[in-house]
Amino acid sequence: MKTEVFAFNPIQENTFVVYDEQSGECAIVDPGCINDNEFEILKGFISANDLKPVKLVNTHCHFDHILGVERCRAEWNLKWEAHPADAFLVSNAQVQAAMFGVSIAPIQAADTALADGAEIKVGNAVLKAIHVPGHSPGSICLFHNESKTLLAGDVLFRGSIGRTDLPRGDYDTLINGIKEKLFVLPDDVKVYPGHGPSTSIGFEKANNPFLQ
Repeated sequence: MKTEVFAFNPIQENTFVVYDEQSGECAIVDPGCINDNEFEILKGFISANDLKPVKLVNTHCHFDHILGVERCRAEWNLKWEAHPADAFLVSNAQVQAAMFGVSIAPIQAADTALADGAEIKVGNAVLKAIHVPGHSPGSICLFHNESKTLLAGDVLFRGSIGRTDLPRGDYDTLINGIKEKLFVLPDDVKVYPGHGPSTSIGFEKANNPFLQ
């Protein structure tokens, strides 16, 4: 499985296309494209690599991660998957965005409830959903065992963790979840956060000041 990263919207959110080279199938994860130009960048990569989107998934539903959901749903006729505990964030997305000076259209509820342990199949690749609340109640990480890849959303960053001062965030829940569910993964697992550069489980175990 391969992973392509795009930094979109004023919050510089990481949008991912993960794809299986053999089948050409791909998943779009956390579509944060806010305008036509950003959507065309995403669409152009998918087209240039002859990929077929089969999944539309979110690690969580803060507004900057779901800005492109409706465009992706319509363009590729996809069902959107997200954890149901973040449904309140979807219905409240316009209010969230306005707080950051961003105006957006309403976003409809997720089509499919994504549960802890769910398997997302993309061609020959299978990503496992790991529920790690605390940044948001419905935050999940997506793990691909064979390539040792973790899409961490805003749970874990290089040298930091997701903020917990947003609605229904909880610091202790987040810290415990990272230690109990993510730090049990191999040290050489590459971590792609929802913002900023990639890191690894081993690096964060050794260096993350929040997790010592």
